[in-house]
Amino acid sequence: MRMMIAAGLSALALGAPSQAQDAEMLGAGEVERFARLALDCVHREYPNKIAHVLNSDADVAPPRELTPIFYGCFDWHSSVHGHWLLVRLLSLYPDASFADEAGEKLAASFTAEAAEIEAAYMLGEGRASFERPYGLAWLLQLTAELRAWDDPRGSEWAEVLAPLEDAAVARYLEWLPNLVYPVRSGTHNQTAFGFALALDWARQTGHGELEAMLVSKSLEFHEADVNCPLAYEPSGEDFLSPCLMQADLMRRVIAPDAFPRWLSGFMPDIPEDGSADWIRPGVVLDPTDGKLVHLDGFNLSRAWNLDAIAAALPEDDARIPSLRAAAAEHREEGLAAVSAEHYEGSHWLASFATYLVTGKALEAPGG
Repeated sequence: MRMMIAAGLSALALGAPSQAQDAEMLGAGEVERFARLALDCVHREYPNKIAHVLNSDADVAPPRELTPIFYGCFDWHSSVHGHWLLVRLLSLYPDASFADEAGEKLAASFTAEAAEIEAAYMLGEGRASFERPYGLAWLLQLTAELRAWDDPRGSEWAEVLAPLEDAAVARYLEWLPNLVYPVRSGTHNQTAFGFALALDWARQTGHGELEAMLVSKSLEFHEADVNCPLAYEPSGEDFLSPCLMQADLMRRVIAPDAFPRWLSGFMPDIPEDGSADWIRPGVVLDPTDGKLVHLDGFNLSRAWNLDAIAAALPEDDARIPSLRAAAAEHREEGLAAVSAEHYEGSHWLASFATYLVTGKALEAPGG
């Protein structure tokens, strides 16, 4: 799948038609633009927002000392997916103009000494819920990307990050048996997004225990859900769609022949006329407001949800044209907002754009 995506991207950059007929793919200019946004922030320590439990005066330290790998990009989780972006684009575009700089910055980040400190921080007293599930899910996505990369640096850096990976998995395994209800928000605490990315990692690495637990919890929480209130979306600070992200999770755990029927009950009003206006993109009036700019990410994540849901349906399903039309509208709005102008968005939106446009969601196996 990765080779097919890379071929499609290269073909598009040369002006040839992409193999992924309905997916928006990156041209050389966009690749450079997104990479530059991540390169600008992965080692940029300030401004910085930390979610930090202090147990004593000894815990008072600058971000680069507390978490010496993921201290840039304003907050821990954005630093994680900023590193993921660089690995993703470097693996797809090894000869790009930014490749050498990306490799140097990743090598500077991924050291055994820093990983030891970072893992100890993650497992520290009072931090059981640290970055759970959003940041932990992105960490697993990062290590999965490294493991899939056909380059010696991928396996080397995955080994360096193994203590963090182990810590993230341990946190999931401790948490899931005690989780009685899903979190249906549109921000970091949402369980559907965290489950989806962690499940992708578990299947790629063959971690049967985590896979089984995530599948079981997903079915327990969502198999009987119906009539998701799309009209209530988005909330004012959402960057994830509660309804569409849940459907994106469930296409991973429900048998392919059962998913269309489940979707009919869960979102019964998807039109069959090819229209896009059954859901509308979120609107951002002030891109300097770090909470309001979440809606730009909402448009990007909704676009990959819609693409993935459409891809999980039979080719003759009458809902596919409307799903793809809505995806295209959200994609256009979301990509237009990815800019270096305001750090409130530039420190993270390129990661969402890269996840969308490189077809990462479409690599995830179904149920």
